[in-house]
Amino acid sequence: QLRVVESGGGLAEPGGSLRLSCSVSAPYGGYFATGWFRQAPGKAREGMLCISSSGSVSDYADSVKGRFTTFKDNAKNTVILVMDGLKFEDTATYFCAAKFTSATAACPRSSDWSSGSYWGQGTQVTVSG
Repeated sequence: QLRVVESGGGLAEPGGSLRLSCSVSAPYGGYFATGWFRQAPGKAREGMLCISSSGSVSDYADSVKGRFTTFKDNAKNTVILVMDGLKFEDTATYFCAAKFTSATAACPRSSDWSSGSYWGQGTQVTVSG
């Protein structure tokens, strides 16, 4: 079992930046990948990025490539999503999720997160101004 808690988000102007944090705890141990997703009103959930247990990053969406990145803050046991160059269309509820993997496995495919994943509660990001 994995416990996933997000924090951050809020309001930003176009061209601005925000950071989200994702804390994943594994009471019984194990290796896991962490994925970032978002869902805008009336739209399907969109996978954006994933970071594997070993720290390799996979891009799921061209819409955020070159603007969003993710990394592990091992000192705080969290995964950070850095969002630069925000656009109006980035407004959405953002989620992080965790999925058990092997220690060296690459990130799951974006479509593989539909089952066997643990999800955070979501946090709102609004780009306005």
